Amino acid sequence: MKPIYGLIGNPVAHSMSPDIHNAALQDLSLEGHYHAFRVENEDLEDAVKGMRALGIQGFNVTVPHKVAIMKHLDRIDESAEALGAVNTVRREKEGLVGYNTDGAGFLKSLKPSLDRPLSELSILLIGAGGAARAIFTTLAAETPKRLDVANRTPEKALAFTQRFEGEARALSLQEAEADLSAYDIVIQTTSVGMHPNIEAAPLSLTNAKETCLVCDIIYNPLKTALLQEAEAKGLKTLDGVGMFIGQAALAFELWTGHEPNMEKMKSIVLQQLGGKSC
Repeated sequence: MKPIYGLIGNPVAHSMSPDIHNAALQDLSLEGHYHAFRVENEDLEDAVKGMRALGIQGFNVTVPHKVAIMKHLDRIDESAEALGAVNTVRREKEGLVGYNTDGAGFLKSLKPSLDRPLSELSILLIGAGGAARAIFTTLAAETPKRLDVANRTPEKALAFTQRFEGEARALSLQEAEADLSAYDIVIQTTSVGMHPNIEAAPLSLTNAKETCLVCDIIYNPLKTALLQEAEAKGLKTLDGVGMFIGQAALAFELWTGHEPNMEKMKSIVLQQLGGKSC
């Protein structure tokens, strides 16, 4: 049987992971197929058992399972253990092993948009889920001037900021919105604004300063309501395509031992979305 790879999450109908991974397999003349599986929260344990039984060689993990899946795996690689979340699973001799390529993928996409080192910048991270955890930990290692986290439940944000040795605050979304002028970078990591609820935004950018860079890790739609507001205000923006491609390429290499053509991956995503990346 040809190798099977996949994605588990909810929702997954919008995902372009099958498009880019299947194209990469074909481009490199590798056997295999990648498929997206919608998995409800209460079915996660059974879904992982199914992956084992079916002999699936590797799969991605997206919202809302990046943290919850960890207890169902045989081993957690240090890349995921340090970030407290898993976005990639590989079948190895000891069983299913969890990795995380989110943080590295985001940082790789962010750096070309910066005009100063991260150590000189104040950052607001919106959200406290698995992707936020990966991005927060990766950014913390770059020792930014300030690294605040805003979430609907500030207590979850506090669990992040307590681990950062520099200046960091846990905020409600309302507090962050009021103090938005304090930040050089705003990073939106929640599912708010994702297809099909494309009119939603986690907060207003009314108080953002003119030089602020607004990032949204969502890539479908390409320009979320938050990024549209940022563009209307003349702010710099960064969509989720770069992070999506970066983390996907690292996962593909983990599974196959081959490095995919990232430019081809990106062109597929942009063609599907009918737009141009920020």
